[in-house]
Amino acid sequence: MALKEEMEKQGNWLFKYRSILPVGILLTGLFVFIQTSLQQEITECVIYYEVFCLSVSLTGLIIRIYTVGHTPKNTSGRNTTEGQVADSLNTTGIYSMVRHPLYLGNFFMWLGPALLTENVWFIVSFVLFYCIYYERIMYAEEQFLERKFKEEYTTWASRVPAFIPRIGMFTNNKFSFSIKKVLKKEKNGLFAVFLIFMIFDITEEFLKNHTHYNRFFISGTILTMLLYVILKILKTKTRLLENNRS
Repeated sequence: MALKEEMEKQGNWLFKYRSILPVGILLTGLFVFIQTSLQQEITECVIYYEVFCLSVSLTGLIIRIYTVGHTPKNTSGRNTTEGQVADSLNTTGIYSMVRHPLYLGNFFMWLGPALLTENVWFIVSFVLFYCIYYERIMYAEEQFLERKFKEEYTTWASRVPAFIPRIGMFTNNKFSFSIKKVLKKEKNGLFAVFLIFMIFDITEEFLKNHTHYNRFFISGTILTMLLYVILKILKTKTRLLENNRS
């Protein structure tokens, strides 16, 4: 099997399980975080640093929300079992600056917990792993898009960078922002972010026999969990979140 075929095969496999495999990174990061926490005292500065790390993750979520909210049906989704899906090629809005904005958003969402470990070697390892991991996914996705959209894709890809946005190239979105699509597709993102940070914070406090947990993380987790449950019910039991771009 040629190298490019092997990379595409690996990319399609990683794409299929991209929502599951990163959990290993999270567990490793939690272990590193525990080791770091045992070597330092909790200070006001550390609490501010936790909020900074949370803001990094939320930046990634905002990128995802903006991207998904402006896309048409059957593009930029969380599809896994059916593999690559694209009824049209996204080239406006954030896609006029970067070819893979969702993976850029994912990077910042995962970078937040990685930074929380305060371990330089783990942070560097995470960045390298992410680059290798998603490089194959992006390669497989681009092979699929090139075969389907041919010259339209190659023309767009030749001028738009893959991962680092080129701000000056921005063009207006073809589609208006759909809050219904965001609530339907991205309902678990905010809950997941707060849950991860709450777990890290409670773990640190427990190890040091402290009880002054970060109430912001706890409250955020409870509120976003309730929001997730409500949206899940609305999605499965009603048609309130249905729209022509779901």
